[in-house]
Amino acid sequence: MAEIRAEEPASTISKTFLIKPKLKSKPRSLPQTPESKYWSSFKSTKIPNLVSSISSLSFSPSPPHLFAAAYSASVSLFSPLSLSDGDVSPSSTISSFSDVVSSISFRNDGLLLAASDLSGLVQVFDVKTRTPLRRLRSHTRPVRFVKYPVLDKLHLLSGGDDAVVKFWDVAGESVVLDLMGHKDYVRCSDCSPVSPDLFVTGSYDHTVKVWDVRVENSRSVLEVNHGKPVEDVIYLPSGGLIATAGGNSVKIWDLIGGGRMVYSMESHNKTVTSICVGRVRKENDGAESMEDRILSVGLDGYMKVFDFGNMKVTHSMRFPAPLMSVSFSPDCRTRVIGTSNGIIFAGRRKGKENVESGRVGNVLGFESISESERRVLKPTYFRYFHRGQSEKPTEGDYLVMRNKKIKLAEHDKLLKKFRHKDALVSVLSRKNRENVVAVMEELVARKKLLKCVSNLDSDELGLLLTFLSKNATMPRYSSLLMGLTKKVIEMRVEDIRNSDALKGHIRNLKRSIEEELRIQHSLQEIQALGTSRASSVNLFSGLGNLHLPSLQTSLTPAALLTSASLILMFGNKSRMAFVNFF
Repeated sequence: MAEIRAEEPASTISKTFLIKPKLKSKPRSLPQTPESKYWSSFKSTKIPNLVSSISSLSFSPSPPHLFAAAYSASVSLFSPLSLSDGDVSPSSTISSFSDVVSSISFRNDGLLLAASDLSGLVQVFDVKTRTPLRRLRSHTRPVRFVKYPVLDKLHLLSGGDDAVVKFWDVAGESVVLDLMGHKDYVRCSDCSPVSPDLFVTGSYDHTVKVWDVRVENSRSVLEVNHGKPVEDVIYLPSGGLIATAGGNSVKIWDLIGGGRMVYSMESHNKTVTSICVGRVRKENDGAESMEDRILSVGLDGYMKVFDFGNMKVTHSMRFPAPLMSVSFSPDCRTRVIGTSNGIIFAGRRKGKENVESGRVGNVLGFESISESERRVLKPTYFRYFHRGQSEKPTEGDYLVMRNKKIKLAEHDKLLKKFRHKDALVSVLSRKNRENVVAVMEELVARKKLLKCVSNLDSDELGLLLTFLSKNATMPRYSSLLMGLTKKVIEMRVEDIRNSDALKGHIRNLKRSIEEELRIQHSLQEIQALGTSRASSVNLFSGLGNLHLPSLQTSLTPAALLTSASLILMFGNKSRMAFVNFF
C-alpha cells in the first residue's frame, strides 16, 4: 500500500502541471526622434523608366521650383506640384544632345538651364521654350560638371576629364579663364554663396582647390587633400565651410581657418556619390526655425542626414538600388534622389498653403510673395545687421545682456603692458598682501621676479623688505616668500650693507623669523612631552636632520630650513661677512 500511495501523487502532478512552450518576444521598435519623423514625412513617389543612370539633379531657385533630371542623352523637367497628385510624367524634355548628359545647373533666376555632356559641349537653354541659346565648346575631353554662380548671371563654370577648369563669358561664348592645377579628372564644383568670385573644385587627384577669379596668375588660393578621389563638393550656407565626398567619407573643411578639417563622417559602406544641403524645420517654444543638414547618398543605397552643427548622423534611409545623385528644393518641401537603374525617388512634404497668396497670385504678371518670405532677411542685406535694435523684447525672447566692463587695477594694467617692475612696486605700495602675492606668482610664471628684484632702488627695496618682514612667516605665503627672502638677501647684500634703513628692515625680518622658530620649538617640546617619545630638540645644531612627520607646523620644511639659515646667518656674527649690519 505504501508503494501505491507514493506513485499516485506523481501521476497526478504530471497530468496537472503541463509545461507551456515559451513565446517569442516581439521585437521592439525604437521610438523615432522628431528629426526622423520630419524626414519620414516626405511622401515618396517613384518616377521610373528613365532609361539609364540619373547622373545629375537640380532645382530651380524660383517658385514653383521645378527640378531637372539628367539621364542618358536627355534632360527632363518635373513639377513638384504634380507629385502631390501622383503625376510622375515630365512637364518637358530636352533631347538636343549627342552624348550622355553629365551635369545640369539652373541660373539664379531660374530662366536658363546649363547642361554639359560627354562630348565636351556645354549648352545653355531657355527653360520655357527649351531652345538652345549658347553652345560653348572648348574642352577637349568629356565635361563632368557645369555650374552657374549663385550671385552671377553672366558667367559659367565647367570642368572635365582634361583636368582644366574653365570660366566662361556666356554672352560672348568665350573662355575668360583657364584654371589649371589639377592632375586628374575634375569631377565636381560649387560656387560660393557669399561671393561671385570664389568657387571650389574637386578632382580624382584627391585634392579640392579653392579658386578666385580675381587672382591674376590663375592659381588656386587654397588646397586641401581629401585622401580619396573626390566625387562631390559643396559650399555650406555660411560660405566659410565646404563639404567634400569621396570614398566612403564626407569631410567638412574650414576655409577661413586655412583649410583645417573640422570633421570626417564615415557612416557609408561604399563610395559616396553625391551630397547637397537640406533644411529641417524645428519648433522651439512654439516658434519655427530652420537648421541646415548635409544629405549624402552612396553606392550602398543609403541616404544619410548629417547634422554638421552637432557632428552626428540624425537620420538614415535605405533604397533598393545604388544612389547616384541627390537634391533638395529651396522651399524645403521636395527631396529627389536618382539611382543607377533610371529611377527617381521623389519625396514631397505637405505644408501649410498660403491662401492669401493664392488670391493675389499672378496679378499683372507678378508672382505672389508669401508673408514668410518677406520677413526673411539674408546676411547680404544691410538691414540684417541692424534688425531688432529698436524693438522691445517679447515674452519668449532670449535676452543677451551686454557684459559690464571690468575695471582693472593699476598693477593689472602695468602687467598687460609688460612693465613688470612698475607693477611690483605699485602693488607693494597698496599694502594688500593677496594682490602682492598674486603679482609675485605671475612674475614667477613669466620668469621676471628676480630681474625685478635686482632692478629695485633703495626705497623700492625697502617696501619689499617691509612686506617680507610682515608676511614671510605666514603659513599661507611662506612657501613662496621664504625662498624669495633668501634670494633678496643674496642678490642685494651690498645695498643692504650700505643703507641703515635696509638694515632696520633686516632686523625686523630676523625678529619675526626668530619668533616663528621659537613657536615651532615650543610646539615640538609639547609634542615630545605628550608622546614621551622624543626629547627637546636643539634647533640650531640639528635643524638639518629635523624630521617631524606628525607635527602640524605652520611653516613648510623648506621654509623652516630657509628661516634657520637666516637665523644662523645673522645669529653667529663671527662667521658673517656683513656682521656690522646690526
